[in-house]
Amino acid sequence: MKTVLITGCSSGFGLEIARHFLERDWQVVATMRTPREDLLPPSERLRVLALDVTDPESIRRAAEAVGPVDALVNNAGVGAGAPFEFTSPALARELFETNTIGTMAVTQAFLPQFRARGSGAIVNVTSSVTMKALPLVSLYSASKAAVNAFTESMAVELASSGIHVHLVLPGRSPETRFGDNARREGLDSDAYAELVQRMLSTFTETSGPLTYAKDVAEAVWRAVTDPAAPMRIPAGKDAEALA
Repeated sequence: MKTVLITGCSSGFGLEIARHFLERDWQVVATMRTPREDLLPPSERLRVLALDVTDPESIRRAAEAVGPVDALVNNAGVGAGAPFEFTSPALARELFETNTIGTMAVTQAFLPQFRARGSGAIVNVTSSVTMKALPLVSLYSASKAAVNAFTESMAVELASSGIHVHLVLPGRSPETRFGDNARREGLDSDAYAELVQRMLSTFTETSGPLTYAKDVAEAVWRAVTDPAAPMRIPAGKDAEALA
C-alpha cells in the first residue's frame, strides 16, 4: 500500500486531496499546524500529524515520525491582499517563509529517501496567479512564482533519478477560505480604493469558470499516479483557460 504525505490539510484543497487519496486506498499522512482528528473520516489508513512548515524542528520530527512515503504534496500556504506600496517587510517575510521556504524545507526533508529508492513523486501546489498579472497579490504571486521556478529546476536535476516532480496550479475557488485567511494591508487606502473595490467584487463573483477543491485533488492525483502527466498541471476551468 502506498503512502502520501500532504501539508496544509486543515481546510480547502489539502483536506480534499487527503479525502481523494483515502478513497483510493492510499495511506494518508494529513499534516497541519494544529492536528484535528475530526476533519476526515476515521480510517486505519489515515494519520493526522502536526507540521509547521516554517519550523525546521517540526519538519524534522514529522519526517522522522512518518518514515518512508511514496508521494509528497506541498499544499500548505498563506495568502495576502495588499497594494505593493503598503506591503510591509514583515508580511513579505511571512509569505516567503511559508509559501516558498517552507515548501523548499519540507521537500529537502523527504527528497533524500526518494533519491535513495530511485522513485517517488513530489507535487507542489502553487497558483494560477503566477500565469497572469493581477493587482493586490504582488507578494503572494511572487512567493508562488518562486516555487514554480525552483520546482522546474529541481525537475531537471532529478530527471534521471526516477522521481517525478510536478506543479499543480489552481485557479480561483469559492470553496476555500483564502479570502478569510488572507493577510491584509493597505486595503483601506484612498489611493487604491477604486481598485480594491473592483477586485473584491471579482473575488466574490461566482459566475464564469472557477476552480473547485475536487479539481485540485484530481490534478494532484494525476500528477502522482500518471507517468505521462505533464510537469505543470492547471487545476480548474479558469486555470485551464489561462494556461
